[in-house]
Amino acid sequence: MTPRKPIPSRKKTTGASHRSPRKKKKTMRSMPTWLRNTLALLLVGIFSVSFYYFVIRPYSYRWKECYGQKAYGICLPCCYEVHGIDISHYQGAIDWDRLAENRDAEFPLHFIFMKATEGGDHGDDTFEQNFSEAGKRGFIRGAYHFFSPKTDPLRQADFFIRTVKLSAGDLPPVLDVEVRGKKTKKELQQNIKRWLDRVEAHYGVKPILYTSYKFKTSYLDDSLFNAYPYWIAHYYVDSVRYTGKWHFWQHTDIGTVPGIKHDVDLNVFNGTLEELQKMTIK
Repeated sequence: MTPRKPIPSRKKTTGASHRSPRKKKKTMRSMPTWLRNTLALLLVGIFSVSFYYFVIRPYSYRWKECYGQKAYGICLPCCYEVHGIDISHYQGAIDWDRLAENRDAEFPLHFIFMKATEGGDHGDDTFEQNFSEAGKRGFIRGAYHFFSPKTDPLRQADFFIRTVKLSAGDLPPVLDVEVRGKKTKKELQQNIKRWLDRVEAHYGVKPILYTSYKFKTSYLDDSLFNAYPYWIAHYYVDSVRYTGKWHFWQHTDIGTVPGIKHDVDLNVFNGTLEELQKMTIK
């Protein structure tokens, strides 16, 4: 009997021990050069057009060569003889002695509007002093209220009346309307009219309505507002494009006036000095 040969033991092996997984090669496809360059040029083009439209075009008037009368750091609009400014706390402390010297300048300043109130309870902390100093220096002075659509118009009117004491020789009160808020166009117009009626009843004179060219044509185009003297804000243009009747034109917000440290709004009156004086309270 012959002995059996030992059967060699078989080791159990797993597939992982003798099979190495194939690594999938990820191939990154690079963007074609022509496409990358095209996108870059497109982005540059979009940026350039946007920069011109929103930055250069609206303010191109600042850099135009002045062929007319230059004063107060800007090219003055042609053919107006009565100039003025409007101020608030944004202008800071004013050197009134030096500012008064501008009454005798080549293009003298004759009138000054000053911010008095805003909303139902916010008063400009420079108004009382500025209004007093303007009167002492012989300027034709005026006061304005910044209208808040979210506050009751009669409350705003009464606040203005309590704050501003107008005298003979002062300009009519001014309502500054710049924002619509959440009011509908009709609601806004009704509230503005309520303010105007209350203030007119108190001072005995029609208030001046201040707003921009676009705001006037968009929200205050009702004929009932044409009965009020109109002070138009329209910057960086050679002439007023509004075709209706207007009395004052705020033509820039970057004027430099001796006696005032910061930029200031410059205005012209659409008439003679005698006609401006006829507008004042008697």
